[in-house]
Amino acid sequence: QVQLVESGGGLVQPGGSLRLSCAASGSIISINAMGWYRRAPGKERELVATITSGGEINFGDSVKGRFTISSDNAKNTVYLQMNSLKPEDTAVYYCNAHRVRRVGDYNEYDYWGQGTQVTVSS
Repeated sequence: QVQLVESGGGLVQPGGSLRLSCAASGSIISINAMGWYRRAPGKERELVATITSGGEINFGDSVKGRFTISSDNAKNTVYLQMNSLKPEDTAVYYCNAHRVRRVGDYNEYDYWGQGTQVTVSS
């Protein structure tokens, strides 16, 4: 089985910064892409940012220019640096691992983390 462990959420004032980390563990051969999504109260889940194993990056429109994403493929870990945070960034942030190949299995799977709360408030 594969597990995603997220860390780094918390409470921050508007204009502040936070860094989220997500590490995938298990019998992993490869991961096509990792990324972050978020769900605010009363809203649908939305894309924050994704990064492929080849370094291709995609951002949601609401975070462009404020958030950056990076990864360490050798550690199956993805990082989200969030700067200039706004109250509307308040949400549960979920880590995603896309098209994961596991030892002894020819299929590909998607996995999700448990989610980490980010609250932006004064």
